[in-house]
Amino acid sequence: MGEHVLKSSGRLEDKNKFILSILKDVKALELMLEKGLFEKGVERIGAEQEMCLVNDRWKPAPVNLSILDEINDKHYTTELARFNMEMNLDPLIFKGDCLSKLERQLRSMVEKVDEVAYEFRARPILTGILPTIQKYDLDLQNITPNPRYKILSDLLLEFRGSHFELHISGTDELVTKHENILFEACNTSFQVHYQVEADEFVSRYNWAQAISGPVLAAATNSPILLGKRLWRETRIALFQQSIDTRKTEKVMRDKSPRVLFGNDWVYNSIIELFQEDIARHKVIFSEPVTEDSLKMIEEGKIPSLSSLMLHNGSVYKWNRPCYGIMDGKPHLRIENRLFPSGPTIIDEMANTAFWLGLMKGIPPEGENISERMDFDDAKTNFVKAGRMGLGAQFTWLGHEKMIPSHELINKELLPIARSGLEKAEIKKDDIDKYLSIIEERVNSQKTGSQWLVDSFNKLKKDVTVDEALVATTAGLYYRQKTGKPVHTWNLAELKEGGSWVNRYRYIGQIMSTDLFTVNEEDLLNLVTNIMDWRNFHQVPVENSKGELKGLISSDLLLHYYGTSFGNDTSSLTIADVMIRNPVTVKPNTRTLDALKLMRKKDLKCLPVVEHRKLVGIVTEYDFVKICHALFEELEGSGN
Repeated sequence: MGEHVLKSSGRLEDKNKFILSILKDVKALELMLEKGLFEKGVERIGAEQEMCLVNDRWKPAPVNLSILDEINDKHYTTELARFNMEMNLDPLIFKGDCLSKLERQLRSMVEKVDEVAYEFRARPILTGILPTIQKYDLDLQNITPNPRYKILSDLLLEFRGSHFELHISGTDELVTKHENILFEACNTSFQVHYQVEADEFVSRYNWAQAISGPVLAAATNSPILLGKRLWRETRIALFQQSIDTRKTEKVMRDKSPRVLFGNDWVYNSIIELFQEDIARHKVIFSEPVTEDSLKMIEEGKIPSLSSLMLHNGSVYKWNRPCYGIMDGKPHLRIENRLFPSGPTIIDEMANTAFWLGLMKGIPPEGENISERMDFDDAKTNFVKAGRMGLGAQFTWLGHEKMIPSHELINKELLPIARSGLEKAEIKKDDIDKYLSIIEERVNSQKTGSQWLVDSFNKLKKDVTVDEALVATTAGLYYRQKTGKPVHTWNLAELKEGGSWVNRYRYIGQIMSTDLFTVNEEDLLNLVTNIMDWRNFHQVPVENSKGELKGLISSDLLLHYYGTSFGNDTSSLTIADVMIRNPVTVKPNTRTLDALKLMRKKDLKCLPVVEHRKLVGIVTEYDFVKICHALFEELEGSGN
């Protein structure tokens, strides 16, 4: 993200000059299409691999620059956060053994990162959202120290006019705000490029939109964010909301988000997509104008259309139209941004083969999909897939009723994909290998998301949420190393998370986040009864802004009522008796330091606060649970 950001839109004069350059680029592209200047008879594929870096405690490791310096290879580059990286694979002709070649290069490049990362006590993980990432990891100190990323964050925040807001609901619910764009850094993806003929772009792009729902359903791998089980592919909701520049009070105007699926089919040419983006999305980035694209066309030269492409890069379509030049010849591509990273290289390659086969094998009814399928149905299918994965049912051609995802994929889409790969003359062994993985994954209903959720659910029954996340992440890495596809995996085990250091080092790992709080204006009698009903011993007190104001404890209430016998307490509020300004800690406070603080001040609990807001609480009981786990660990080690 932000790979082309050079500066903000700047002074009005520079901004207007850049906008004029964009308009010239659009006209130049129209002329190139009219003159038939685009490469013909060649289909290429390519890919970009994003990954997370974790330390030896399975938490984000902000060491991407150190690894990149050591590797020193132009195929590798930075991403938004210091704990992410990206690799760009070489383009290949879509024919023969291209898929196995792509897999070999991908495997070799990931192994290189694994080897070098070890020197910095880190390792790469392929996953759509790293399960162990926490909100305090999303501080600007973890933004990659390249000016373009900070500019991007500042500009989008300025454009929005307030903090970014997240509200994502699934099994759990996440509601939070953030003051920079680093929530977007939680997302890592595997992006696939497919070069298409210019005169076929409309039908191919519309078909890519139509198949997005079922293709995504089979590939989900991002179900958990900040310990919350949300969508099966939470990246979809997170990406849109994490950089949404729309002001909340203006959303009712149907203003288009910068991350989007689309609003309609394409009817005439790729030009429509660029015109729509220019009309709906203001220019927020610019660069010095270095070419006159119209003049270059007149001179028989091929322009880079750099101004148009920079603006195109600031609008994040899930199927992005792309223009490029290779060997002096211009071409058009469709960039599939649907797929999450992981869970293994072989799974990514299976997803790639499935999508490319569908694109190449477009059936006759797909050629004019805009006449046979309502665009809103394609869009709804996409959202359903993000929310429910293989549990979704889709509206599809030739079906009066919605069709379950597994039935659509197995009976209709996999045969189309096989036909397409055969048409591209892909090696039969590769076709069988990759498509059989999709078939077995769909039949077993075991996507990466399902494995993550099942592992997490099993583990969290007996341990803290953080322990479950750590063990799940460790299990993910170790199974990735085997190279076996995700549908064959057994569930993660607690012991895979390592020793207590990985699970209990910081307060944020052991604190309770499912909090019951009261307001300082609540009646004392009401709160006393609630504490009795729910057997609560300590309850934090907040104000209307969610800021911690005090603490109520059962000991305090016993003392108060014992010394106020006969007094009328019916009108008393919490503010009249609460402990004001209680001792607090932060999520990144070391557990041992917190324990020493509790002993020193004879405390039974510690509220956990970040930016003046209550985020958790740790009690004596939490330390009892830790002791139980530690003694079990000692017993198991034979010491």
